[in-house]
Amino acid sequence: MKQKVVLAGGSGFIGTYIKNKLEELDYEVHMISRRKPAITWNDQERMVKALENAEMVINLAGKSVNCRYNENNKREIITSRVGTTRLLGDAIKLCSNPPKLWINSSTATIYRHADDRPMTEENGEYGNGFSVEVAKKWERSFFSFAFENTRQVALRISIVLGPDGGVLIPYKNLVKLGLGGIQGDGQQMFSWIHIEDLFQIIMFLKDRTDLEGVFNCSSPNPIQNYVFMNALRQQLNRPYGLPAPRPVLELGAAFIRTETELILKSRWVIPERLLKAGYEFHFPTIKGALANIF
Repeated sequence: MKQKVVLAGGSGFIGTYIKNKLEELDYEVHMISRRKPAITWNDQERMVKALENAEMVINLAGKSVNCRYNENNKREIITSRVGTTRLLGDAIKLCSNPPKLWINSSTATIYRHADDRPMTEENGEYGNGFSVEVAKKWERSFFSFAFENTRQVALRISIVLGPDGGVLIPYKNLVKLGLGGIQGDGQQMFSWIHIEDLFQIIMFLKDRTDLEGVFNCSSPNPIQNYVFMNALRQQLNRPYGLPAPRPVLELGAAFIRTETELILKSRWVIPERLLKAGYEFHFPTIKGALANIF
């Protein structure tokens, strides 16, 4: 009999990759999403049925933060994370045989702008602002639940790099247009993870029944923005790229309806707990990751 995994909010770039990898390993994957034919968030009965006897549930649900932070978008960003987490927790409480593991997304953006030292799970400092508050509320909602038979893991995921979507698409387009220089002063730290390592970390945590709580989900080798852009230009055979100073980014962000924080915040995150637990990264360096992706 196939082992069952429930994947919530799995219709995007990351969820599609994880679903395909799980099915390659012969898991029976049940999807929860906003739209049918997946189980919808308002159908608690079907959610409970899917969660019964599941090996794990992975919650990736949440509106993209690649938008302007107006009041409507702020409200949707929060409710799409906190609300779905509560719905999942309430459904797990109704299970006779609940999932053995509940993995919930979080974000490495919870840490402050860091250009002086790296942030780990133990000594990382929280930042300020809307996106940080979203992350705090998200994790509070998740850990407000406590189950006797279900381990809980929150993944503070950094920027995910992969072949079929995500942040690499706009970055790649900038490089091809000759605009792939530094953003801002280029000194801000860029914490990232290859999508295959994200999947392998999930599987690693599934098997390590002694591990729970918060884990930074990022490469052990974060780099500065200028290093990332140089590596990307080399991979795409574009030796030069025009820089984008902060005023230009502010103007461009308003035009394409996003926020400069996504590019200019210095995210310096180290996956200390994973490294101490013995996880070995498949793609620890940006050069190897980009070579694999392209």
